[in-house]
Amino acid sequence: MPEYAIQTENLTRKFGDFIAVDHISFEVQKGEIFGFLGANGAGKTTAMKMLTGLLTPTSGKALVTGRDVYTEAEFIKKQIGYMSQKFSLYDDLTPRENIRFYGGIYGISEEYLSQKIDEVLEGTGLKDQGDKLVQALPLGWKQKLAFSIAILHNPKIVFLDEPTGGVDPVTRRAFWEQIYEVAEQGITVFVTTHYMDEAEYCDRLSIMVDGRMDAIGSPEDLKHEFSASSVEEIFIKLARSAKRGDG
Repeated sequence: MPEYAIQTENLTRKFGDFIAVDHISFEVQKGEIFGFLGANGAGKTTAMKMLTGLLTPTSGKALVTGRDVYTEAEFIKKQIGYMSQKFSLYDDLTPRENIRFYGGIYGISEEYLSQKIDEVLEGTGLKDQGDKLVQALPLGWKQKLAFSIAILHNPKIVFLDEPTGGVDPVTRRAFWEQIYEVAEQGITVFVTTHYMDEAEYCDRLSIMVDGRMDAIGSPEDLKHEFSASSVEEIFIKLARSAKRGDG
C-alpha cells in the first residue's frame, strides 16, 4: 500500500456564497513531485493555504503528513517547508545571516545549524558570496537559496508556490535538478507553476478550473486521456471552460 503525504476528500472552501475550492479529492504519495496547475482564480492558492494550515476549510477532509488540518494545523506547520512566489528572504541580510535567522525560527540547534550553513552555501554555489548582502545576488541564486532554506529543517513536505517565476530557462532547469535531489531524499514536493514545460517534470499533476480539480494523473496518462501532445494543450482545453476571472 502506498504511503500518503497528503490526502483530501471533498475539500471545500467558501467565502460567503463564493466557492473558491469546490469538493476536491486527491492523494499525494510520499516522495512524489506533485504539480498543482490552474489559471489565476482557479483556487490553487486557497487550496494550498488549507493544506499548509493557514486557512481552515469550510467542509471536507484533509490530512497532511497524517495530521488533520482542522485540529493539528500548528503541528503541520512544523512538518512542512514553504517557498512563496515572491522572494521571501531578507535583502538586507547576507546569505549566512538569512540561514541562521530561519534556522533559529525552525528551532535548529546551534551546533547543527553551523554545519547546515556551510552545507547550504556549498550546495547553492554561494560559498564565496556568503557574507555579501542578498540584494546583490542574481535572482536565480536568490531562489536557490530560498529553496535550500525552505528545507533547512528536513520537512516531510515542501510547498513551492511558482518558485521559478521570472528566472531564465537555464536557471529554471537547474532549480528543477534541486527539486529532483530533494525528492530522492524522500521529501514530498508540492509545486505550483505557470510554466507548462515544468509540469512535464512532475511525477503526477492536477489541473484546477473554477475551484474544481478537472484533471489528475501523470503527464503521459493525461496526454493519452485528453488526446493531447503536451500538458500545455490539455491546460488550454480545460482553461477555455473556465467561467471565473482572475482573483
